[in-house]
Amino acid sequence: AMYATLGCGWLILKTEKGLQQRMYELMPKLIIALLIIFGGVSLYTPLTHPEIADRWFSLPNLFYFSPVPILVLLFVGLILSACKKQDHDLKPFAYTLALVFLAFTGFVISLWPYIIPPSVTIWQAAAPHSSQMFALVGALILIPIII
Repeated sequence: AMYATLGCGWLILKTEKGLQQRMYELMPKLIIALLIIFGGVSLYTPLTHPEIADRWFSLPNLFYFSPVPILVLLFVGLILSACKKQDHDLKPFAYTLALVFLAFTGFVISLWPYIIPPSVTIWQAAAPHSSQMFALVGALILIPIII
């Protein structure tokens, strides 16, 4: 649903007339589906993983992390409003990008620092420092050539 919503926003931005109008009509349906999925994941995850529930709902974390779901609802409202007004073609796509960022922010808040919860941290899963340095040197040489 997230990729479909991003694609819909992109088509609103890049097309005109008939296709753009169809995307304006489709976007609210996709946003509602996305909100239902976000809500389902947001309810299921803390109920099945007490450590994630503790991270989100204990004080003072509750105050630090509560802007994420509040901003999700705000951006959903902004997308629905932008689709209704159809006054600026960039708004639906930009607001959907904000939703993607917020979704990943919630994911990171829930899992950090674990890559495989609840046992393997990002540092345990990382390659040895020597391998990372070797890859960095290769990237520093090849990326400018590619660009």
